[in-house]
Amino acid sequence: MNIQKEFGMLDALHNLGIKAENNGTSTGSFSEGHGELIKSYSPVDGELIGAVTSTTQEEYERAIERAQDTFKQWRNVPAPKRGEIVRQFGQKLREYKEDLGKLVSYEMGKSYQEGLGEVQEMIDICDFAVGLSRQLHGLTIKSERPAHHMQEQYHPLGIVGIISAFNFPVAVWAWNTALAWVCGDVTLWKPSEKTPLCGVACQNIIAEVLRDNQLPEGISCMINGNYQVGEWMTADTRVPLVSATGSIRMGKIVGRAVAERLGKSILELGGNNAIIVTPDADLKMTVIGAVFGAVGTAGQRCTSTRRLIIHESIYDKVKQAVVDAYGQLQIGNPLDEANHVGPLIDTMAVDHYNKAIEAAKAEGGHVVIEGGVMSGEGYESGCYVKPCIIEAENAYQIVQEETFAPILYLIKYAGSVENAIDLQNGVVQGLSSAIMTNNMREAHQFLAASGSDCGIANVNIGTSGAEIGGAFGGEKETGGGRESGSDAWKAYMRRQTNTLNYSTELPLAQGIKFDL
Repeated sequence: MNIQKEFGMLDALHNLGIKAENNGTSTGSFSEGHGELIKSYSPVDGELIGAVTSTTQEEYERAIERAQDTFKQWRNVPAPKRGEIVRQFGQKLREYKEDLGKLVSYEMGKSYQEGLGEVQEMIDICDFAVGLSRQLHGLTIKSERPAHHMQEQYHPLGIVGIISAFNFPVAVWAWNTALAWVCGDVTLWKPSEKTPLCGVACQNIIAEVLRDNQLPEGISCMINGNYQVGEWMTADTRVPLVSATGSIRMGKIVGRAVAERLGKSILELGGNNAIIVTPDADLKMTVIGAVFGAVGTAGQRCTSTRRLIIHESIYDKVKQAVVDAYGQLQIGNPLDEANHVGPLIDTMAVDHYNKAIEAAKAEGGHVVIEGGVMSGEGYESGCYVKPCIIEAENAYQIVQEETFAPILYLIKYAGSVENAIDLQNGVVQGLSSAIMTNNMREAHQFLAASGSDCGIANVNIGTSGAEIGGAFGGEKETGGGRESGSDAWKAYMRRQTNTLNYSTELPLAQGIKFDL
């Protein structure tokens, strides 16, 4: 089957301004690049989709200079006017939703429905940012000195660097960039080298909006390449804030580099997310939450469910229900909406998946549902794997790690819910967590200060999937940063305290006397 033709990919690419199998696309804003080619092969069928050019050092410098010049203009545009540009971008995303969702699915491998959902997240954060553009508030503070007025206000930072990961190739960029733009910042984006065409598509869409409004392209710049290109950004003092999404290993490198120059960073790193299932859980809800959390995006979400911590009194019942549900999963082309599970991003991810299963077995894990790589018609890319379930102990080294693959560990707990919470918290990551219970006391214990230590804690929903209204991020080695909603906008601005003296005297704070 020619998926590009059968599922309308060629039309989608054309509509998004991407020439299939081209020899180069946008870099360093929207100009042609001259670096090495990065070829994008679809994990769906192994076919070449297109290519982008890596950003050279010279092109990077031009992009930075363009962004700096543009910032001087953009920061003085009234915030509601900046919000209007974001509103228009959101409207364009509505027009391109099906095409962009299809590209996300085809280049990354997640289901078409999840691809559409990712574009909807972009639309939602635009809506959020538009409202925010009229609410970038500060504070007024009562001064201890007579006839003095004190206030706090927020100003734009400058260039916001964004490093995004392959698993959410467009949404995470939008979370950052929509907020940055309304705050008066300009952005410099390095998309994942595994999904570069999604980045080009987004740049083409915002380019339409900027051209229609006669605004400079430096508001939204893009660089392409491997980790070395990212290193230019993280070490660059002209980029006051770097927001990076990826592995803990990558985040430590980025965080250290930015901290060494006393810059700011937002780090959204690995997750090792668990659902606690208590005796008072609703079994049907538990199965839906656990299965989607474990196999959605083929287990390649930072919020994917990796551990199911089940009370011993209901362990066998829950295990059987989950096993039965896995028996209904369809694995295949994610553009075919009859399938539940698509491919992993590439064969390197498949290798990590295989090694993780072997490591779990070596530590004593009992395989409940065997994994394995799919072969035959429709699986020619070599990236399709079977969702796997393994009974394990929380202390296993492999269970302590994050494997970006559909591997679910079943862990048994005894006694009170506090024991389950200890197991859930007993990993270095702290992104998402959930408890399934109809017991009010257990629910509140989970959400209390002594409960989940994660940035996200859910009751009677799974670990995967978050709304843009709430700040997104985690604790411990997940990084501690927050993106998207709530008051996350403050990270994209610098705070300034002002004191205005409207008297004819100059009293000093704390009553200090200094007479001349």
